[in-house]
Amino acid sequence: MSADFTKGKITPELIRFTVPLVLGNLFQLLYNAVDSMIVGRYVGKEALAAVGTSNPLMTLVILFINGITLGAGILIGTHYGAKDYDTLRRQVSTTMLGGIGFTALVSLAFILLARPIFTLLQVDASVLDLTVSYMRIIFCGLVFTFVYNCLASILRAIGDSTGPLVFLVISAVLNVGGDLLMVVWLKMGSDGAALSTVLCEGVSCLLCLVYLQRKVPLLRLGREWLVFDRSLFRVTVKYGWTSAMQQATVQLGKIGVQAIVNTMGVTAMAAFTIVNRFDDFAMIPQQNIGHAMTSFMAINRGAGKTDRMKAGFWRGMGIELVYGLIVFLVCFAFARPLVSLSTQDPLVIDHGVRYLRLISFLYLLPAVTNGVQGFFRGIGDLRITLISSITNMGVRVLAAALLVFAAGMQMEALPLSYLAGWIGMLAVELPLLNRTIRKYAS
Repeated sequence: MSADFTKGKITPELIRFTVPLVLGNLFQLLYNAVDSMIVGRYVGKEALAAVGTSNPLMTLVILFINGITLGAGILIGTHYGAKDYDTLRRQVSTTMLGGIGFTALVSLAFILLARPIFTLLQVDASVLDLTVSYMRIIFCGLVFTFVYNCLASILRAIGDSTGPLVFLVISAVLNVGGDLLMVVWLKMGSDGAALSTVLCEGVSCLLCLVYLQRKVPLLRLGREWLVFDRSLFRVTVKYGWTSAMQQATVQLGKIGVQAIVNTMGVTAMAAFTIVNRFDDFAMIPQQNIGHAMTSFMAINRGAGKTDRMKAGFWRGMGIELVYGLIVFLVCFAFARPLVSLSTQDPLVIDHGVRYLRLISFLYLLPAVTNGVQGFFRGIGDLRITLISSITNMGVRVLAAALLVFAAGMQMEALPLSYLAGWIGMLAVELPLLNRTIRKYAS
């Protein structure tokens, strides 16, 4: 149920809110790995290639949708903290209606243009038909993805991070069962995996709606689900678009670095892929602590509790730094056994261990930047989060390109490029953070 962020001890509330967020994301990563294993083992490399080729584009679109719901969630959290429940309900219905319309248009565009897009991306002809079919099925169910993410964001905005976790776990378990049924038993190939994903997203939507109806009286909207407030929609577009662009920027930066790594050869590509899996697991808690700080600050901002906002920020930063130190120690000390879990190739292991140990030193920097991003999202200044993310990814890709192509470096170039990106990001954020904190203190 919803936590009351406007009173009580801050640190325990932040931790209790963060844990379900972390578990949900880790569970999603585990499901994605199992999904690929089922397709690769029971269908073949062509189907696995079709799923893998679709993932970067799907991730980009889904992150864009998540950004929209995150931006709307900040507004909802602020209305909730201010106890302006009438505006909150209109905000919820407006976000839902506007988002469904936008998602439907995006889905239609990708369904119609799937083949030209993948042809442009130079997808091998042997898997082009499989890739197009997989993508079209996924985008037929994209509206379910939006609705689930929107409802989950609404629940988190009012302090409930447990409900979305439960629905995600149920959906993921059903999805694995659906994969086994459609891929293994019914022999539907990659199309079966896509159809299973769509159906389980629909189940998540249904469960969220039932939960809202039964457990959250404030959001029993009835006919109010059809209310569309144009003035609120304009504000929602402003917040949602900025947040979505930030999410898309981060993904594009990762794609840019991947393209540079692809020039280093198969060994480097394999090591980079392996370490990135651990890096994803390591970074998720830092990001989720930042999201918890966002919800905490948005609710207290709406309630007019400035001192509690500032206290929440500093407590959140403390949690971020402690976690950053722990993950550094774990990744540095256990780099070799971690990398060896995925390969026995000695060259790949050596590359991966060197890369993982180097980036482990940097985990305190994203701990700080995620906390600062949580602060600015919480006060509703998404412009700064977008500018700093663009700076981070722009500097990162540029530095990686210069170090690899001009200086002739290999894997060691990547941690240095990450360091340059984080420093650039902090150079943008810290002066603005200091100025903003001083403003709230006055």
